[in-house]
Amino acid sequence: MQKILIIINDAPYGTEKAYNALRMAMTLQKEHGEEAGIRIFLLADAVFCGLPNQNTPSGYYNIERMLKSVILKGGEVKSCGGCSEARGTDKVSLIEGVKLSNMKEFARWTVECDKVLTF
Repeated sequence: MQKILIIINDAPYGTEKAYNALRMAMTLQKEHGEEAGIRIFLLADAVFCGLPNQNTPSGYYNIERMLKSVILKGGEVKSCGGCSEARGTDKVSLIEGVKLSNMKEFARWTVECDKVLTF
């Protein structure tokens, strides 16, 4: 199995970086199944991607639904604890399957993964 780390560095809405990162993750899972071990690390304003109860108009992409899909197919998602603390979200509930993490684990993931993609 090949491990692929996807780093999201931008807010869930306003740009399409998070959307495109999750589209890539979902496509890798669909096309390669368990062969693509997907790990996603949320940094900076991307920590907002991990918040539950996102309400988007019908027909628009919903980052919460996309993250849940990746998680249901075996993807791991971690959110930077320091970034969350700086934004006041470190004590709020996250989407089930999204876990608070730290730079030490982020560094470990980076070394362990075969490929690293940044959005």
